[in-house]
Amino acid sequence: MEPNPEHRTVTEPQLAAAAATFQMLSAPNRLHLVWLLASGEYDVSTLAELSGTNVPAASQHLAKLRAAGIVTARREGRRQLYRVEDPHILSVIDHMFSHIAPDGTLAGSADLRRPPRLPRFDPAVEVGR
Repeated sequence: MEPNPEHRTVTEPQLAAAAATFQMLSAPNRLHLVWLLASGEYDVSTLAELSGTNVPAASQHLAKLRAAGIVTARREGRRQLYRVEDPHILSVIDHMFSHIAPDGTLAGSADLRRPPRLPRFDPAVEVGR
């Protein structure tokens, strides 16, 4: 099949950058932090509490996300406040969670002839990463 010249092309650096971003978001704890930060600005203690983790673990995840450019931080007094500024990341997070129902099945128009469809991977395996 001949490639359609109207299709956009993607470069190796673009693929590598996108894969690295998705890799950062593939850890459930980091994804949870980014999801929380998509709705506002929080310090590490609040993020740890909201995400059900401890402060050192949240801090390590935030450091990785910050190094990857996914989250930013600013100092306010003695606190570091984290946020997601990139509208593209915000859009990805919004689209991702609008596509997945609270029970982990893929959201969408209900087809009463079929049971809800699970994602094409085993979340239990991914959580253990």
